[in-house]
Amino acid sequence: MKKFDIPTYYQSSIISKIKEIRYLKDPRKIDNSPTRLDFGPVIFYVARHFGFCYGVKNAIDIAYKTINENPKKRIYLLSEMIHNPNVNADLQGMNVKFIMDTSGNQIIPWEQLTKEDIVIIPAFGTTLEIENKLNEIGIDPYKYDTTCPFVEKVWNRSSQLGDEESTVIIHGKNTHEETRATFSHSIKNAPSLIVRDLKETEFLVSVILKEKKEEDFYEYFKGKYSKSFDVSKDLQKIGVVNQTTMLASETSAIATLLKGTMIKKYGQEEIEKHFVDTRDTLCYATNDNQNATYTLLKQKADFAIVVGGYNSSNTGHIVELCNEKIKTYFISDSNKIIDKKNISHFDLKNKNEVLTENYLPEKEKIEILLTSGASCPDAEVDRVMLKLLAMFDNTNNIDGVVKQIAN
Repeated sequence: MKKFDIPTYYQSSIISKIKEIRYLKDPRKIDNSPTRLDFGPVIFYVARHFGFCYGVKNAIDIAYKTINENPKKRIYLLSEMIHNPNVNADLQGMNVKFIMDTSGNQIIPWEQLTKEDIVIIPAFGTTLEIENKLNEIGIDPYKYDTTCPFVEKVWNRSSQLGDEESTVIIHGKNTHEETRATFSHSIKNAPSLIVRDLKETEFLVSVILKEKKEEDFYEYFKGKYSKSFDVSKDLQKIGVVNQTTMLASETSAIATLLKGTMIKKYGQEEIEKHFVDTRDTLCYATNDNQNATYTLLKQKADFAIVVGGYNSSNTGHIVELCNEKIKTYFISDSNKIIDKKNISHFDLKNKNEVLTENYLPEKEKIEILLTSGASCPDAEVDRVMLKLLAMFDNTNNIDGVVKQIAN
């Protein structure tokens, strides 16, 4: 296993110990149950898996080494390295500048860059068009590339689908950096189409089964299909890949629906000629975190707290899962816990921050579910836990509670 050099202020004194204890007891991840931390007046149930994944650790490791090793050079990031406000603010504080925003809008004109500058590719990867632009300037786009290996795995699978003369169906958000990058790589070898969810997939099914007209397809999926996409021939053989931060269960459901559609149209005996199974592109970390959330939600509690960046796709999906079962507060950091009466949190549906009063119920023992997104430092989860513990009197000693887990 590769070792990463992560800045100490991202490292945790509480959560890291819990994760280490759980790993030593269960290295094969068979037990997905949450960790119970009984502090007396408040009990936390901490998800089995959450926090920095391999791709995020890799990106942070490369970025900070690049900064430390090049003190006299101008350093740029294409856009946010990961979707965490504190990490990105820290990089900006070290004079790293962002060339684009997360939607791909230009902040710094390409003309201001020179071949002497350093450009770091974020964990989401980037498009072939931007790689070519950097090459034109004289900047090697691969020298400081933090693209997640699991994103590259999706690109490789898309390329294989093209070699097999299949159309690539990408389950993702067409405005997300990762999906834009995947789409750019995919269209090099194959006709490609982005579907956001099951609803859009159901529309695609109606097109495949000729229940809707070809012009309906072009209007409905405008801006989401490759140039010269031909509905009459490019939907005869397909395979599904995904934006790695999407709900794994939804990607599987989309693939199952499309496979069933091709069976309906062409017959079971012909399915291998019309559908390619690509379930191996699901990211292990996304899968682990989401499965841990499902198990966490089996535990009865008063509410859940999810910590992470508001524009983080994987964190948003965890919030969606929690919202279905329990009152959930989505916060970016511990500062959103204002006091014992008030908490400021993000409303995922309306995309705005709201203030909730009296979020802590008046009862003898309060039970809280706690988890975070894959781009959230464990140290921030520590701070959230400590901020909440400070709201209560006569809590049990933290070291003593953590030691009990090891027994």
